[in-house]
Amino acid sequence: IAGGGVLARQCAGLAYATQKRWLPAATAFQQAAEEAERNHDSRAARLWVQAGNASLAAGESAKARSAFDAALASDMLKGAEAGEAHLDRARAAALLKDNAAARTDLDAALKLVPEDPLAWLLSATLARRLGKLERAQADIDIAARLAPRDPEVALEAGNIAASAGKYDVARRNWTQAIEIRPEGPIARTARGHLSDLDRAEAETAE
Repeated sequence: IAGGGVLARQCAGLAYATQKRWLPAATAFQQAAEEAERNHDSRAARLWVQAGNASLAAGESAKARSAFDAALASDMLKGAEAGEAHLDRARAAALLKDNAAARTDLDAALKLVPEDPLAWLLSATLARRLGKLERAQADIDIAARLAPRDPEVALEAGNIAASAGKYDVARRNWTQAIEIRPEGPIARTARGHLSDLDRAEAETAE
């Protein structure tokens, strides 16, 4: 760091990220980005994105959004890179419960990276949370077409179906999520939803 400048700080950030030490990773990436800006180095925007994603992983949503703001304000990101930065900033905004900002960024991301299933998944999730089930269904259908074996997409498809009262469809999607990836948090969530559905159906039968 004493002599290597931007690249050394970025390397330190990558090393911390490999160890999943997200806070020091975010700090290293931020320092690299700030130094790059001082030197009018075009890498600054990408470094801000790295800082933002490390902050997201550390649970620092507000800090992450500030980093993505800096990346996008630089006007150095174009095309898909800009789209992914909008998507990342939307994730931060959603965690901060700023739904309007999340929607704006997601719509920008969908225009710039229309083949990214994560953009459609997050758009569908936000729409469901806002009670806009028609939009949610349309977006999750696109996500499922782009990523037919993604358990997170199947889980959200089930959530949307359940919100619309389509419990048979919800059951199929949650079961599919478990079949795709039987272990992990997505499968646990899906099993929990299925248990809740079984319990509700049993109570109705009584």
